[in-house]
Amino acid sequence: MVGIVSVGAYVPRRRLQRQAVAAAHAWFAPGLKGLGRGERAMACWDEDAITMGVEAARDALTDLDRARIARVVLASTTHPFLDRQNAGVVKEALDLADTVAALDVGGSQRAGTSALLDALQASRGGAGDVLVLASEKRRAQPASELEMMAGDAAAALLVGQGAVAAEFIGGHSVTVDFVDHFRGEGREFDYNWESRWIRDEGFAKIVPTAIRAALARLGVAAGDVGKFIMGAPMRGINEAMAKASGIAAEAVVEPLAQVLGEAGSAQPLILLAHALETARPGEILAVVGFGQGCDVLLFRATDTVATAKAGLGVSGWLARRAPETNYLKFLAWNGHLHLDGGMRAEADQKPVLTALYRSRKAAMALVGGRCTVTGVVQFPKSDISVAQNARTIGTQEDYPFAERRARIITHTADSLAFSPDPPNYYGTVEFEEGGRIAMEFADVEASDVEVGAVMRPMFRIKAVDETRGFTKYFWKAVPDFRA
Repeated sequence: MVGIVSVGAYVPRRRLQRQAVAAAHAWFAPGLKGLGRGERAMACWDEDAITMGVEAARDALTDLDRARIARVVLASTTHPFLDRQNAGVVKEALDLADTVAALDVGGSQRAGTSALLDALQASRGGAGDVLVLASEKRRAQPASELEMMAGDAAAALLVGQGAVAAEFIGGHSVTVDFVDHFRGEGREFDYNWESRWIRDEGFAKIVPTAIRAALARLGVAAGDVGKFIMGAPMRGINEAMAKASGIAAEAVVEPLAQVLGEAGSAQPLILLAHALETARPGEILAVVGFGQGCDVLLFRATDTVATAKAGLGVSGWLARRAPETNYLKFLAWNGHLHLDGGMRAEADQKPVLTALYRSRKAAMALVGGRCTVTGVVQFPKSDISVAQNARTIGTQEDYPFAERRARIITHTADSLAFSPDPPNYYGTVEFEEGGRIAMEFADVEASDVEVGAVMRPMFRIKAVDETRGFTKYFWKAVPDFRA
């Protein structure tokens, strides 16, 4: 049996209030007021498709053996690197073996469902367990509908054979070069076509045909579909496509538009992960991805469907929210507003790629050392142990810190050093099993930073070399809301 073993997700903590965006544009685009309800997930300046994908993967792999993973796939239309394997960065952050294959998938809003379909077929063919990630941080033109509707988020699904939470019944794809929007080489933003034409000529003529073909091919009656999952951004389109396919209206899964937004190629996988949190054994789930064609995937929840959510899941991340009404902050973090950072922001961030490669376990996976003689742990790992009165040499083994909890023992709020999100909080954290690391803090308010506060590492952007276009990553400490 091939299917979904585990699911995970990640939604940034900050939620931009759409009303604040509509109010800012009222002088220029008053029509946006009609889209000003609810909130959208808003990634911090130090988050991108890679960091969110890493966090979703960690969520899906909670308490699971990572040695089972044979391949990592990252689907996105907003990969940070055009010529550096983004999935390879994820592989390093997760501290997976060098024998794990990695692949980037993009170029379409159905990149997520296409990656999932390919992974399921590969696993069925004996490729082993595949970790499928879909992650998006889309930039939209200010005062556009997409700016109001989009949301930043990621999903992760571990697929494989054996004991699965949702059995893969089968899939079906059609490819049609229907261009509802596009973004050419070197362009900052998507160019979007008229919504009514997209609805009537795109969704209405492509999606139902693909769904009916998939159901007929796989021998599933439309009335047997218990959950219909399609993350279309236009109001009412999901219900219309279900009806046109013969699927009951009550099967349509809530698209989370008012609490998360529309996360592009990640949206169908996010909704699938969310739907599996409440799916009943035996229930059939139909997942649809639209973009230059259509993917249709059918799953049947098994008796162990409750085990699909290994970590927080979509519902847990949605509950971790901090409303944001500062629209200027959103513009600055997304590169629309260039603020004067002063001379302290002028430090050259040129990467030292040789050092990054040699120290990639420490820098990318937060792997330190543990002395096999004294048991003392430390970061970074070194030839000489830091154990008091036992400076053993050559006795250290790898010791991963990323999945361990820590507590703040010193902290500083620095308003002088440049930070895109001042003040810059940082300090020293001590891990419960031992070991201390000086780290920056992220996703914190003043009330979160106090001695003894429980923290956990999270993979984030450390700095960006604007001159050469290179993003540096490291780990930061965030409040452990699971504690």
